[in-house]
Amino acid sequence: MRDVAVIGVGETEFGELWDRSFRDLGIEAGLKAIQDAKLRSEDIDAVYIGNMSAGKFIDQEHVSALVADYSGLADMHLPTVRVEGGGACGAIALLQARLAIASGMHDIVVVGGAEKMTDVGEVQAAEILSSTADQEWESVFGATFAGLYAMMARRHMHEFGTTREQMAAVAVKNHKNGALNPEAQFQKEITIDAVLQAPWVAEPLGLFDCAPLSDGAAAVVLCEAQRAPRSGSRGPARRATSSPSTTGAISRRSMRR
Repeated sequence: MRDVAVIGVGETEFGELWDRSFRDLGIEAGLKAIQDAKLRSEDIDAVYIGNMSAGKFIDQEHVSALVADYSGLADMHLPTVRVEGGGACGAIALLQARLAIASGMHDIVVVGGAEKMTDVGEVQAAEILSSTADQEWESVFGATFAGLYAMMARRHMHEFGTTREQMAAVAVKNHKNGALNPEAQFQKEITIDAVLQAPWVAEPLGLFDCAPLSDGAAAVVLCEAQRAPRSGSRGPARRATSSPSTTGAISRRSMRR
């Protein structure tokens, strides 16, 4: 298996972007990553896009080909793959792209994640998110997206002694990172006390423990490590990894940056 490096990154603004379409967001993030990697369209071997449920949120399926087409890549006849895996769509797309390069199938791959979640009402959005659960044995009994994550959190607390304060520290860390990112949906730091005193969503998860509904996209360009740039302004190549998704999404439309 070959080593894989990240050679380009790009992202859009995240938030309630009612004036931006899904394709606008996906194309912006992808083109930024390609430009950051200083590539031409001829250099790209494949495109992977992580997306949970564009069919229900915006009535649009076949989103990987859509984004590739409107990015001007249609004439390249590239394989374009949509990856669906609930809240982990982007991470799984990154994993699949990494494996394609590590195996020798491809040398350079553009991979991204994109969602357009705020074009529907909050109740409909919650129903769409809940469709990622088992409809026969979970949702039918009233399990929600956040509720399922709450049960996972309870089990983690039971098995490992995890405290509410330790979980709150994750939200504090995430908001600190967001405060440093001009594209983040929420750009304010929060305290442990703010997390602990926030309204419950599904105990032991409160408002700040759960991801918001959001529109946005991010992309990276992966490359076989031996072909990655090693000097100059870009610096050393970054090795590709993937990470799990956040907890169940809810609406925070009443919050302000």
